[in-house]
Amino acid sequence: MTLTRENPSEGLFPVAVIGCGLIGASWAALFLEAGHHVRAWDPIQATREGFGDRVATPRQQLREIGGGAANKGTLTICETLQEAVVGVRIIQENAPENVPLKRDLYAQIEATVKSDVIIASSTSAHPWSHLSVEMQHPNRLVTAHPFNPPHLVPLVELFGPDDAILSVAEQFYRGLGSVPVRLKKDAVGHIANRLASALWREAVHLVAEGIADVEAVDLALVNGPGLRWSVLGAHMAYHLGGGTGGMASYLEHLGPSQEKRWADLGTPSLTPDVCNQLILGVETEAAGRSASELEAERDAALIALAKMRKSQK
Repeated sequence: MTLTRENPSEGLFPVAVIGCGLIGASWAALFLEAGHHVRAWDPIQATREGFGDRVATPRQQLREIGGGAANKGTLTICETLQEAVVGVRIIQENAPENVPLKRDLYAQIEATVKSDVIIASSTSAHPWSHLSVEMQHPNRLVTAHPFNPPHLVPLVELFGPDDAILSVAEQFYRGLGSVPVRLKKDAVGHIANRLASALWREAVHLVAEGIADVEAVDLALVNGPGLRWSVLGAHMAYHLGGGTGGMASYLEHLGPSQEKRWADLGTPSLTPDVCNQLILGVETEAAGRSASELEAERDAALIALAKMRKSQK
């Protein structure tokens, strides 16, 4: 199974976007700018009606970065799930993180589409094994977890039991300009969310124990390890930390120190007091800026990074 142009004059094969919230809008923009026609559906009518407007901003951001297909895709907002999935090759599912709801959705989809249509779940935490148990053709399901917002953050974490289907999914996401990364084993939270959760757990611990306030923790991350990790990744950063001897030297000389730090890491609980500290802390750090203003600042920085990375290829 390969994903090719069925008719070059009509652009690339159509893709369905199921769930028209924040992630769905970002995915739709990415698909459209890559030349795919998009058929979108959400069970909430008001969400469907405003979808076109919500897709416009990420599409404009992608055009600012540059690239994409010469012939852009067209967006069709469908009234029913069945209308959205008929004739597509890949279905990007962005339903709420509710396993029974997702399973019911897959049952409805399987009753409508052919057995070779791929269902790609954007689930941020649920493993493939929890989502696929009631499916007629479970191998068609892949977990395809993006990092928000997927039109600006290229990572897509993939897992599924069928190597051929995973290869097709990899081809598809790579064609969008995304960076697909395969998991070797099914896991709650995949790779990046597990790393992010481990980091945030310690960030919360530092605040809860009075070691630093919220803004100080964020400043330390953004201006310290965050810079290195965004270029190298954690393992390669420590490899360079070993000098000419690399990782072997680091583990020999600094491994015991690392284990000592691991042993001292915290396991905070989100008690009312800790939650209040976090809420007040981010309000102080935001300094009166609204969520939309903060998102705009984040997106502007991500766009600048995307342009820089693009120029270096």
